[in-house]
Amino acid sequence: MGEIPSTPVPGTPLRVIGAGLSHAGTASFSRAQDILLQSPVFHGGIQMIACPELEIKTWIKILSFWPASDDDATKQQQVLSLIASRLDGYAAVTDAPAANLVTELLELYLDVVVVCTVRDPVAWEKSMESIISALTMQFLRYMLLPLPVMRFYFDYINLLRDAWFRLYGGTELPIRVTTRITYNAHIAWLQRVVTEEKLVFFDVREGWEPLCKALGKDVPEGVGLPRITDAEAIERFAKEQVKRGLVRRAAILVGVVASVGDIVMMY
Repeated sequence: MGEIPSTPVPGTPLRVIGAGLSHAGTASFSRAQDILLQSPVFHGGIQMIACPELEIKTWIKILSFWPASDDDATKQQQVLSLIASRLDGYAAVTDAPAANLVTELLELYLDVVVVCTVRDPVAWEKSMESIISALTMQFLRYMLLPLPVMRFYFDYINLLRDAWFRLYGGTELPIRVTTRITYNAHIAWLQRVVTEEKLVFFDVREGWEPLCKALGKDVPEGVGLPRITDAEAIERFAKEQVKRGLVRRAAILVGVVASVGDIVMMY
């Protein structure tokens, strides 16, 4: 959040799937991939809000089609084709929605490593509270409506929530799906759908060594593994968007008042 989005380089092969949930070290992991791969990295949290509207609208379409039933080959192919179109030119992908589309990504990309960043489930649940409290405010949705890209953000988040219900237990889960139950269910799901030789669990507190070993890379000299606090970035981002929304709504109001004044003057 607040980072500059990566620019894809067409033809760059995807080599790493970041399967960790949001707020589980994905921002730090994304920056680490920048350093190790020296190639564009698709961080869903950044690309979704900092790119043109086509980005978020395409992922909304993907999530609305997902999961395609086994007997609907046409829709399955649409989902795969749309994913491939958005990830062309990136060496790695991480954060939502990729973390929930691992089976589709493995169907598209065979020669990859799946890295799930991990943290204490209780700490993860606590960190997600900042997102839940913000997204349940109708005021915030009202503020974002005039803003390009952000006007689609709540639709996108709602589809992600639906995906979590489908993947991690449906109606048996609490209404608030950002709990340690969801976190543990995600780990168990990855262990079912990813082969042992492809799946790596990584805690950013461990530093470079285990990550570099998993990816077959040398440990960068004189560079510490990046540590980015997602919660602080989210808070900064929310404040920025509310400010933008207020400015845009003020401009709209001024325009309306001016138009009404012009009409009054005509009569």
